Amino acid sequence: MSERSTGVPAQQQSPPGTTEPMVPHPRDEMREYRGSGHLEGERALITGGDSGIGRAVAVAFAKEGADVAINYFGASEDSDAERTRALVREQGRRCHLFRGDVADPEYCQELVRSAAEALGGLDVLVNHAGVQSVQPDFADIDTEQFDRTFKVNVYAVFWMCRAALEHLGAGGAIINTGSVNGLRGNKDLMDYSASKGAVHALTQSLAQSLATSGIRVNCVAPGPVWTPLIPATLPEEKVEGFGEQVPMQRAAHPDEIAPSYVFFASDRLSSYYTGEVLAPVGGETHPG
Repeated sequence: MSERSTGVPAQQQSPPGTTEPMVPHPRDEMREYRGSGHLEGERALITGGDSGIGRAVAVAFAKEGADVAINYFGASEDSDAERTRALVREQGRRCHLFRGDVADPEYCQELVRSAAEALGGLDVLVNHAGVQSVQPDFADIDTEQFDRTFKVNVYAVFWMCRAALEHLGAGGAIINTGSVNGLRGNKDLMDYSASKGAVHALTQSLAQSLATSGIRVNCVAPGPVWTPLIPATLPEEKVEGFGEQVPMQRAAHPDEIAPSYVFFASDRLSSYYTGEVLAPVGGETHPG
């Protein structure tokens, strides 16, 4: 195993999960990352930005010179959100926190409006909030679960993008979070996999629609990443050794995924990239 190995033991949390009880503690504070001004003066809104990949993205953006607004779901995540805000402020950047459920279309509209008002505008939208529920028997996936999965993972992306287009201009960027499961399916996460496949297709379609506007739309589709979502949604036996099935034989840490979002957010780095689905998946290969 490499020095980055997560070495995950069996453990469990109640959803949506928090960072502090996790063993090992995820690397999600971008301590080794050095910014180069790629997002100097930009303003970014990140849903699901309190912990895990969302936290790492917020800190990386701050190190690149951006002010950020972060959405997170509930009061149980307040401490994670406050920690992320402190990390952003360590970089001399502003960080605004917004708690609420992106499964509500009216909340999504208000979130974008409030974030743009607090930041003085909006240049980057990161749709990262997501949910998953393990259910290996297709017949046992009820409509309530399916609806919740699609409301958070797909509808919210639609609502957030639609609202953000009122604020984004040429040079703006939308980055959606997909998943390796949306690329190849997962027999235990069927509704989740379907929702992420929809995110990939929505990304590609919206990118084509906005191609002449100067607004780029891309997607990051990670493989296994050690975040609070994992012990909060997977059974203990699936948490143990999480990620060891990929060729690199380990899950990623959030710090290893966040630079993909910096790449897509920065017009300097990715001005000719739109409609892309970038998959940091630890060595898995996929057709297409």
